[in-house]
Amino acid sequence: MPENKHVIGISWEPKLPQLSFGTQKKSSNEVAGTSAIYKPSTELIDGLFVPPNDPKKVNKFLRKQVKDTAGKKWFDMPAPTITPELKRDLQLLKLRGAMDPKRHYKKGGSKSKTLPKYFQVGTVIEPASEYYSGRLTKKERKTTLTEELLSDRKLGEYRKRKVREIEEHNRPGGVDKWKIRGPQSRKRAKQRRH
Repeated sequence: MPENKHVIGISWEPKLPQLSFGTQKKSSNEVAGTSAIYKPSTELIDGLFVPPNDPKKVNKFLRKQVKDTAGKKWFDMPAPTITPELKRDLQLLKLRGAMDPKRHYKKGGSKSKTLPKYFQVGTVIEPASEYYSGRLTKKERKTTLTEELLSDRKLGEYRKRKVREIEEHNRPGGVDKWKIRGPQSRKRAKQRRH
């Protein structure tokens, strides 16, 4: 004699149609109205959303469900959410040629100002053999690339010197309106005299 187990409390399970991910051919005896995907848009099952009738809309709905990755050849690298800190670090990497006067880099492949969509950020772990040569101390380690560059004393001095040089170059020497700059200003100077 089978025993009936009594359920205490309320239990509810939604009745959702199964979405097919592959392209399957319909059999001739299957009726279009009985398919799980093709239901009228006004019909809701237990008050829940039912996918649309149009197969194109169904495919679009399924494509939105798939995670945004770089593809199988890139080992399904996900597109990260870009925070202000990440954005600042990526912009600094693009402008790395202006940071150090002793290092020269190849020009980037794209001149566009858009940031890359797929990338990963990691931490460099030095081997034990580089204990004295090329490693950063705990005080020099920062959370972001921006903070590391701003805390670097040599880079700060270089930046200040370059800004000073640019300002001196752009500063006018003496009264600017009397300076003759090219043929157009000579014509204007003649017109002022006469």
